[in-house]
Amino acid sequence: MNKTELIEHLASKHELTKAEAGRILETLLDAVVTTVKKGGAVSIPGFGSFKQHARAARTGVNPSTGDKIKIAAAKLPKFTPGAGFKAAVDPKAAARKAAKAEAKPAKAAAKPAAKPAKKAAKK
Repeated sequence: MNKTELIEHLASKHELTKAEAGRILETLLDAVVTTVKKGGAVSIPGFGSFKQHARAARTGVNPSTGDKIKIAAAKLPKFTPGAGFKAAVDPKAAARKAAKAEAKPAKAAAKPAAKPAKKAAKK
């Protein structure tokens, strides 16, 4: 699905004109881009979250010559899908994860009691 198809889907689903749906989509995308650009995060429960990820500067290798090169630091947008989105895409994986979580026994919160100190040797 591309942007035009998404606009058409929004327009038909909510009885809007394509122009109105396009403006709504542009407003949504602009809000996400602006917030992430400023270093904030946009979280949509059940869908996922958008945030800025900083990649440190590092040394790389030019594969054709073998020379070492410096790769500059970069700020990148990052999307992390939510549990609901993951479950919708792969329901079998979600079921396996739920079964695995149920199978694990709960760890005891309290530490086991300390062993009593040894008594002094008898004389």
